[in-house]
Amino acid sequence: MKQSGSTLANLDLNLLVFLRELLRARNVTRAAENIGVTQPTASAALARLRRHFDDELLVRKRGGYVLSPLAVELDAQIEPLCEAAERLFTTAPFDPASTQREYSLLMPDYVLEAVGEPISRALHHQAPGAKLHIMLVTGRLPTDLVETLRLMDGLASTPNARLRVSGMRCTELFRDRWVCVVDAGTVPGGWRTLPAAELRRRPWVVPHHPGREYPSTAPLAPLMASLHLVPDVAVRVDSYRATPYFVGGTDRVAVVQERLARRLGDRTDLRILDCPGDPEPIVETLWWHEKHETDPGHRWMRETVREAVRDTPV
Repeated sequence: MKQSGSTLANLDLNLLVFLRELLRARNVTRAAENIGVTQPTASAALARLRRHFDDELLVRKRGGYVLSPLAVELDAQIEPLCEAAERLFTTAPFDPASTQREYSLLMPDYVLEAVGEPISRALHHQAPGAKLHIMLVTGRLPTDLVETLRLMDGLASTPNARLRVSGMRCTELFRDRWVCVVDAGTVPGGWRTLPAAELRRRPWVVPHHPGREYPSTAPLAPLMASLHLVPDVAVRVDSYRATPYFVGGTDRVAVVQERLARRLGDRTDLRILDCPGDPEPIVETLWWHEKHETDPGHRWMRETVREAVRDTPV
């Protein structure tokens, strides 16, 4: 393929339409008929494409034409490119019922466990043809969050200084609170709050913990400081969802989000108790890049997700 110095402004984008039909039909005459041009016009377009790519594109074989190896590569790229161009220049309003757009969202497994199902139902009900790509946050957030969100549709996360920068937008999704999960046999039946002394005495199960020392940047660090408490981390697990399963049958404690803890309602061997002190509420937020702000399809997704979560009971 020639290394052309041409810029997009110097290219005839009508060739893009003809290239798509040529790759579909694999026949110049049928491609001309499909886009409503004459045979000479189609032949001239093919000649220009061959010169541009320095490739035959259509190769004559017994019984017709086949795509050249380069044309096979172009065939894999042309459809999404033309669909994106058509979306860019269309003046029709966004229609959830007919869209086939794919939405990519990054979220912790806790958010997925707490509200993933209502989000899925709401999006599918209004846009059955839409596709979802759900990626889980495993450990730390990506290094370059702004650039990451430029390439995807959204991130569910608690407020973070790295997200409060120019180019980012957000809306609150839901609020939650911290609770303690312990083995039911290790606490008196009348307890409603786990005493601070118990948090000091018990070994902890901690999700997404980078090392043995409890980090000052952890969500519960302010509460730990107010209680003059340094957790004894016994189990580290790279999942919020898995955290309570290392508590049963032990004297360990896990401090987790209430929405997640309530999903363990059928576990009679576990007790959910209030935290001592006054932990700050958990504020889960949807973040997106400003380039999506005025996109009708993205605005619909944001509003649908927010409404679905708002209607979800704790």
